[in-house]
Amino acid sequence: MPELPIYSALPELFKALEIHNNVVLQAPPGAGKTTVVPLALLETDWLGQRNIIMLEPRRLAARTAAARMAAQLGEKLGETVGYQVRGERRRSAKTRILVVTEGILTRLLQSDPELSETSLVIFDEFHERSLQADLSLALCLQSQEYLREDLKLLVMSATLETEAVARVLGGAPVVSSEGRSFPVHIDYLGQREEPEDHRSMPALMSRKIFEALRKESGSVLAFLPGVSEIRKVEELLREQLASADDLKPDSIILAPLYGDLTREQQDQAIAPAAPDQRKVVLATNVAETSLTIEGIRIVVDSGLMRESRFDPNSGMNRLETCRISQASATQRSGRAGRLSEGFCLRLWSEGRQRSLSSKNTPEIIRSDLAPLALELAQWGVSDPTELSWLDLPPTGPLAQAQALLKQLGALDQDLRITPHGSAMLTLGCHPRLAHMMLRSLDWHLSQQACLLAALLSERDIFRGEARWDRDISKRIEALQAHSKGQNIDRGAVQRIRQQANTWQGQLKDFKPQEPRNSDSIDQADRIGVLLGLAYPDRIAKSRQDSARRYLLCSGRGAYFSHEDALALGDFLVVAELDGLGRDARIQLAAPISKNALQRCFADQIELNTTIRWDDTAGRAEALEQVILGKLVLQQQVAKDVPSELLSRALLDAIRQKGLSLLPWSKEALQFRARVEFLRTEESGQSLLGDTPLPNLSDDTLLQDLERWLLPHLHGFHKFEQLKQLDLLNILRAQLDWAHIQQVDELAPSHYTVPSGSRIAIDYEASPPILAVRLQELFGLAQTPAVLRGGYPLMIHLLSPARRPVQITRDLANFWANTYEEVKKELRIKYQKHYWPDDPRTAVATNKTKKRMDNPRGS
Repeated sequence: MPELPIYSALPELFKALEIHNNVVLQAPPGAGKTTVVPLALLETDWLGQRNIIMLEPRRLAARTAAARMAAQLGEKLGETVGYQVRGERRRSAKTRILVVTEGILTRLLQSDPELSETSLVIFDEFHERSLQADLSLALCLQSQEYLREDLKLLVMSATLETEAVARVLGGAPVVSSEGRSFPVHIDYLGQREEPEDHRSMPALMSRKIFEALRKESGSVLAFLPGVSEIRKVEELLREQLASADDLKPDSIILAPLYGDLTREQQDQAIAPAAPDQRKVVLATNVAETSLTIEGIRIVVDSGLMRESRFDPNSGMNRLETCRISQASATQRSGRAGRLSEGFCLRLWSEGRQRSLSSKNTPEIIRSDLAPLALELAQWGVSDPTELSWLDLPPTGPLAQAQALLKQLGALDQDLRITPHGSAMLTLGCHPRLAHMMLRSLDWHLSQQACLLAALLSERDIFRGEARWDRDISKRIEALQAHSKGQNIDRGAVQRIRQQANTWQGQLKDFKPQEPRNSDSIDQADRIGVLLGLAYPDRIAKSRQDSARRYLLCSGRGAYFSHEDALALGDFLVVAELDGLGRDARIQLAAPISKNALQRCFADQIELNTTIRWDDTAGRAEALEQVILGKLVLQQQVAKDVPSELLSRALLDAIRQKGLSLLPWSKEALQFRARVEFLRTEESGQSLLGDTPLPNLSDDTLLQDLERWLLPHLHGFHKFEQLKQLDLLNILRAQLDWAHIQQVDELAPSHYTVPSGSRIAIDYEASPPILAVRLQELFGLAQTPAVLRGGYPLMIHLLSPARRPVQITRDLANFWANTYEEVKKELRIKYQKHYWPDDPRTAVATNKTKKRMDNPRGS
């Protein structure tokens, strides 16, 4: 085996694993940890006759690592070294090192929690923090704690937060290895050259690769976010190379590299170029750390990646094109320095580099947790805090995942796994798809279900303009008809058929739960019915508007971004949605009829009497509805509805629209104000004693409508009837007799002025206002007050015409200092009225001079 940097760390690693059950190994890319460490550990005494399992986060990396280890031993795959990934395995009774991925380790743990034939589990490239890696580590730690004290765990990574990982592993020792790399010169784009839109990246990438091929020697590794960009760059480069004078097209090999290629295509991309050739590898982030690609000296990095993120608002994953982290940028550029000094061009500015996040978000934080929740239930855990995690699964998405699993019948009400849930796990796919395939047996539609599940697990088989067709049924038709047109992705078709056949074989072990007659489902509805089994929350009903909008069973909205034949249907089932906000864009769907919904989803359909408020008519009405989730399939006006239900609907309308709907009299408003004045005024509180007054503020009354208002709405169901309410007495009834006495004494509704008039006090103002004609206060030396004379009112002194002439809270000061000036103006305007020189000794009046002299008048 070649001499690699990891060899120098092996003695320390051997010693650590001899003493400790858990160890962390940190080694940069190119150190050789993936292929050297497992083979070296085969010779250790503590391993005995047991095996080593190594978890790789990617299928391509698993196959490649296993093949290289087998080659180093001079053996075929499946002898000492084997691998197992989804739908593919090479292992035998001789296998001592098994490289696995795609949840295979989880399956092994679920079937044998002790891992009785295994001494060591290696978690390679753990810094990628895949959901399955986090889950498998948590399960291994619990197995180690309760079942296998001798089980050893080795976590290996190129860039890892070693302290956090070592802490989760119970304070495990950390072994570090030096890497083997050469200097890499890194260039950035100028700020003006940086693309504003991700869609312009393929053109920029192809141009920069072409320039690099002219200026630099060696092969090129280009990082792109996804397959569509890889195909576009490949197309553009072929055109550029065909017209180049200084580069021979035959000397440049274009090699796409992503997870869904055939093994032969992937091997071709990884293999070194011939001596007289150079290679341009167009890769997704699959080539970031876990693969060694020979001959690379140039890296051109788009700085982008595709990332699946879970939206808790919609309960759906969405695939986003986003910026990579600084850690990923470092990993990618390091690929240029494996063999000699290298060159890396980053297609972003230095300013952008400083703004990148330091590391990627772990998948457990951003992904759909339904598969995780089902695995935990099978393990016997409903509360994830029972396990040890680097990052605890978020409670919101986990709760949504558990709710979905209950809806699919995979979990019971106590979150324990059901036999159906256990059966779903055996199929090794998302719980939605597993549920669909198992239930398809009831309708004898398993062949179509397996094709549909494989199609939904794979990238779209339609290419070019055909991808704009949103009808997934047409894709199934193409698969069944073995179409081979230019708009069909043949590689994807082959993978779909292979996976569908695998699942079809697995389904032979299961029997229908509720056998039914498939002939009862129209041919046009069958894909929609199957899709509805997988996505019961995405059955949708048209809103019958020009915007082609639909309402989903879950209550979310969806729409077609362009005209599509599917948008003409009343009902459909959505397989794929894109976008945030109130409505998501429909990417893939299938039609379904109302008749098929009622027949095939009868167990989810409910009869419901609902009360709704009709704003136009201003009244409540009762409806009998046939509902599926949030969808109303049919409805009619209900008869013989209890009046209290209608009254409650009226109450809800009041709560929504506010208390202003109620017939507030002036007296009722003032009573509320008086109570609030006493309740909130400090001096009033001290006079009330230990028993506080009830809170009659708007917020409190709205929150407590059921208690104080609902009993008075009996028989009411429309706004017009509210006029019959006596709000003053309703509010007074909220106070006991003692409180009523206190309110009347401490905050009286009226004040009797010297003229004998009984004037209302406005307690809605702060401080409360007494608005009275000035003449009616003659002879009164002190300011009128409430709270047993301790709280002066704000006096609005009015003219005989009831216009304000002065405002004061100090009547004595007004008589002494201001009255004389006011009197001069009033004598001119109101000559028939009495304006004494000394108001403090004058007799108060509300009459003119003539009426004062002749009280009887004429």
